[in-house]
Amino acid sequence: MGAKVAFATDDTKIYKDRLAMYKKTEAVTQVPWYLLAAIDQYERQIHKDLPDDQLISIQIPKEKWYGFDNVFYIDHYDLINMYGGIGKDGNGNKKANINEPEDVLYTMAQLLLETGPTIHDIKIGLWKYYKRDLSVKTIMNTAKVFKTFNHIHLTDRAFPVSIKHNYSYRNTWGDRRGFGGLRIHEGTDIFSAYGTPVKSTTYGVVEMMGWNLYGGWRIGIRDIFNIYHYYAHLNGYTDTLTVGQVVKPGDSLGTVGSSGYGPPGTSGKFPPHLHYGMYKDNGRTEWSFDPYPYLKKWERMERQAK
Repeated sequence: MGAKVAFATDDTKIYKDRLAMYKKTEAVTQVPWYLLAAIDQYERQIHKDLPDDQLISIQIPKEKWYGFDNVFYIDHYDLINMYGGIGKDGNGNKKANINEPEDVLYTMAQLLLETGPTIHDIKIGLWKYYKRDLSVKTIMNTAKVFKTFNHIHLTDRAFPVSIKHNYSYRNTWGDRRGFGGLRIHEGTDIFSAYGTPVKSTTYGVVEMMGWNLYGGWRIGIRDIFNIYHYYAHLNGYTDTLTVGQVVKPGDSLGTVGSSGYGPPGTSGKFPPHLHYGMYKDNGRTEWSFDPYPYLKKWERMERQAK
């Protein structure tokens, strides 16, 4: 199954406009701008065919917004309130317009505040709205990244192994694998010597570290585009790396190894290489897609920057 991955463009105006909208909503609701930005970013990835220049991408269902008995979708705030809808007037015009970015952001902020003002309360509010643990985790991780870098326009990328070292790779996604039962290869293998530095390709949060039967010592990083980046067969981790840590492109993760295919500590059953996988989440399910085109692009970007 393929994936349309909406990595950001170089157009900065839309990011400035969005950031201004998030911060304006924070000023009137006290919900942190980076949390509102993370919700909007999450929804931008789970809805299909949204225009690239759409200011706010949060899509609140009409029945929730207007109220189930408001069959004509009347947008006057008092009527929406009377019908039990959640739509709010964010710009003071007495209407709650589902297509008005200010109204949508304000409504989402007020919805979250119903469970309380603290971050823990807001996490509960997110779960009540999305009813999915991974959705809440992804939003909170994205908020953490936005808060750390104080921006939402984060488009740098890096190749996952040091380009100063010798390495080779080809498109191995979808190849057959036999260990542990017949299965397909969900990534690209980048062959290099033991100890070659492994780096984060993207901005994100370390979601998983530890041993896996197939991947050996591995790391999972969730980025701001609802994509899980999987680094496997490592020889070891960078000493300071921890679960929950925010990373940026080029940050050290560990080194190339040949760990895996057995109990913890198993190594040497295949040549040393980094297995790099990418998994897309659409708000309902998660699936592997071919990372090879992105690796080629990031490799070119990094070499051109030198």
